[in-house]
Amino acid sequence: MNQLNIWALLRAGFALLALTLSACGSAPTADKLAGSCADLARHAIAPGAIALPSGKALITSAVLVQASAATVGGGAFTPALPQFCKVSGTIASRDPAAQAINFQLNLPTAWNGKAVQYGGGGFNGVLITGLTPLRDAAPDDALPIARGYATFGQDSGHQSSVFPAGEPGAFAMNDEMLENFAFASYKKVKDVAVDVMGAYYARAPQHMYYFGGSEGGREGLTMAQRFPADYDGIVSVVPVINWTGLFHAFVRNQVPQQKDWLQAGKVALIAKATSEACDALDGLADGVVNNYMGCQARVDLQPLRCPDGNDAGTHCLSDAELRLMRAVHSPYVFPFTIANGLTTYPQWLYGHEDSLDGPSAVSMVRWVTGSAAPAVPPDAARNSTQWIYGSSWIRYGIARDKNYDVRHYRPEDFRDRVQATSALMDSTNPDLSAFFARGGKLILRENAGDRAQSALMGIQYHDALVARMGAAATERSVRLYVSPGSTHSGNSRAVAGGPALPTMVDLLGPLDRWVSAGDAPPNALVQVVKAPLPPFAMQASRPMCRYPGYPHYIGGDRAQASSYECRHP
Repeated sequence: MNQLNIWALLRAGFALLALTLSACGSAPTADKLAGSCADLARHAIAPGAIALPSGKALITSAVLVQASAATVGGGAFTPALPQFCKVSGTIASRDPAAQAINFQLNLPTAWNGKAVQYGGGGFNGVLITGLTPLRDAAPDDALPIARGYATFGQDSGHQSSVFPAGEPGAFAMNDEMLENFAFASYKKVKDVAVDVMGAYYARAPQHMYYFGGSEGGREGLTMAQRFPADYDGIVSVVPVINWTGLFHAFVRNQVPQQKDWLQAGKVALIAKATSEACDALDGLADGVVNNYMGCQARVDLQPLRCPDGNDAGTHCLSDAELRLMRAVHSPYVFPFTIANGLTTYPQWLYGHEDSLDGPSAVSMVRWVTGSAAPAVPPDAARNSTQWIYGSSWIRYGIARDKNYDVRHYRPEDFRDRVQATSALMDSTNPDLSAFFARGGKLILRENAGDRAQSALMGIQYHDALVARMGAAATERSVRLYVSPGSTHSGNSRAVAGGPALPTMVDLLGPLDRWVSAGDAPPNALVQVVKAPLPPFAMQASRPMCRYPGYPHYIGGDRAQASSYECRHP
């Protein structure tokens, strides 16, 4: 009997048990759940509850947290929380040298019968509590737990605080910690969460969702591909699904800069050239490149060349800097295949190189140039995130030598290791037949202003789904939206002469309605930007279109979504 059939039988069994308990009047009330929270600290998780090879799972504490109202203090808004049972625990490693998996599970006493697993970010290594706003949420969007969802998260099976600062990939020297980071920890914690929810609520969740962005977005698609029977719906935002290709492209972009650094001050020059070429393609010159696909062929940086090709200051680009920009905007090509037959990582898109996000800027400066040339060893304070991440992954994940000189790295010298880690990490398998067969729904979001990873990767994956699963099946189960001006983290950009760019949108609600009621999300969702404090005044709205559409200005108040329509480039 396959995994899908087993899961179907288990779900049917849990459903029958829930109906029986309800009929007998023994389904736990909110008061009873509040009174039994502390008992979960003594709940023994059966070894068979976790489907993957694993150490012992242990609940370390279970504490009833009383409901709290929303507050404003120190210029910050803290959202309301319902009464819930906060459960903390660990899953021991099999390898004594590996760290444990830590998790947190939040069980509202007024439960809607559904659960949301939160994804992580970066290299993980910190506990995801499941009590924070979802990615891209508006400030007045209720937290999932406040909507009645049980929520949970994990640290992916390593704790970054014990590793050297600026070495985010150091955990990858250990096979079990690498496997946990790649896929195993999320499945193990999900299995434990279902066991604990069954003990607390006397029934399993009716619907299980995964919601994550960046690395967390990769995790979501990993679950759909590896464990399709476990999840009813997934939201995957800017997913780093071709991890191997991305990190190799990072190194490709960085090594040449050790000799010919692209000064941070030149990013504004590049941004101005792309804006002049592309801003008005959407019918409105406002600093936002909405027509992200139509833009790419129009950008020509050659007119910015310094007179003799040598660096002459921030007003021009040297030949070496032009070569770097051509590389960033060209695919990275492997000399062999990686997971699922891929050989390339797509180029980055032009547009929004100088995001105006303030001190936390996720612009080209943060990701590509840094404030100083790439150093050996990396300078965590001044080097670009690409160099810190890329060099760390190659040294610890591929060469497995913390002193390896990445300046001399050639993937063909490590072919077996590159392919092995790609099989672990990359979530590019377009065969979602098992996920689709059980009614699974997937919402993807890419941000065209993303400087961390290429928005084209998610677009290419969507195209691969259509090619593999067929257009009709993909239409029934998948939605891909693109937010043109959004950066990797979805932060708002300042729009010339107007409010910040709308980037906030609730994707959990549309996912749940699609799964629970068959109400498919529309061709455009409305993104907003609101004041951060009550009464959360609406400052602007704009449509987020299904790929390949983009918001084209048709007249009227440019701060209103009704002034745009979704068009194809």
